[in-house]
Amino acid sequence: MTRTVANGASNTGERIKVAARHLFARDGYAAVSMRQLAAEVGVQAGALYLHIPDKQSLLFDLLRENMETLLVAWDAEPRGEGPVGRLESFVRFHIRMHLDNPDSVFLANMELRNLTPENFAVIAGLRDQYEAELVAILRDGGASDEMRVPDAHLAAKALLAMLTGVSAWYQDGGRLSRDRVERIYWNMVRRAVGA
Repeated sequence: MTRTVANGASNTGERIKVAARHLFARDGYAAVSMRQLAAEVGVQAGALYLHIPDKQSLLFDLLRENMETLLVAWDAEPRGEGPVGRLESFVRFHIRMHLDNPDSVFLANMELRNLTPENFAVIAGLRDQYEAELVAILRDGGASDEMRVPDAHLAAKALLAMLTGVSAWYQDGGRLSRDRVERIYWNMVRRAVGA
């Protein structure tokens, strides 16, 4: 079967992103050279620049795509009834997305410091959008007296830190199933907000 140039270029661009995500998560953004990335992809170092402007742009694209994917997926996620049901949906969604994408989660949390100020501002804006979803749920829960949350912004930050941490320790095939982890975390979150 003959492959068109466009398909080949698209395939190489995607292979670059997959390799970069893996290498950046494993070795750290600063430690990965373009030559190392090219070797991982199986192309000459100069060929990378046919697909990406530079390493900073690559990191930014990976982080932006991760956040945009997260926001789109959350937008499509079915919601439970009322603030408590919505909170449970959010908790379970967040855990699933983070367990399914550990390299992306690692980059999103550990490599922000390597972004230029302009790129950081874009990613921070996307992260703020996602956090605002949780803040709205917590505010609605407080307004309806279904939750006891003295500061929705602070509670959202604390809950996100706790939920995101699952990707650092969870291993498929380990002592706890994903479903069990979701249930345990949901019960901890429910108690934390007094629901």
